[in-house]
Amino acid sequence: MDPTREQLLVALDVPRWADEVAAGGPYADLGAMEAAMVAASASITDDELERALARHPRIGERADAAQHDAAHSSREQAGVDAADADLARLLAEGNRAYEERFGRVFIVRAAGRSGEDVLEHLARRLENTDEQERAATVDQLTQIAVLRMREALS
Repeated sequence: MDPTREQLLVALDVPRWADEVAAGGPYADLGAMEAAMVAASASITDDELERALARHPRIGERADAAQHDAAHSSREQAGVDAADADLARLLAEGNRAYEERFGRVFIVRAAGRSGEDVLEHLARRLENTDEQERAATVDQLTQIAVLRMREALS
């Protein structure tokens, strides 16, 4: 299994990370590649984190095709009911609180989660320290990257 750099960059827009994961291939199986993705994520810098987050829309907001990976984001956020006005309001309020608290967009692996699950996750993460939250953000980006690579390679 030899993931291409372009596929990796769609999964997580961090060129150094993609180069590191690609250089480790070819992988015997998907599990080995996922382990390499997680290991490479451990050294993501603040600048790389900012770059990666720029490719993700706020939870509950429509992805901008020119800026975000719109097709992926739409599928990943399918469980968040955009027609639910109360949910949309609560997500918008939560996104604002998160951005004021941490200075970056809230990211969560939304695939397989309902809007209520996302709200609960957001509320818990607002209680994190800056260090805990940075680690949680990298973890969530990595989970999203793994899911995107599984999809690309399936």
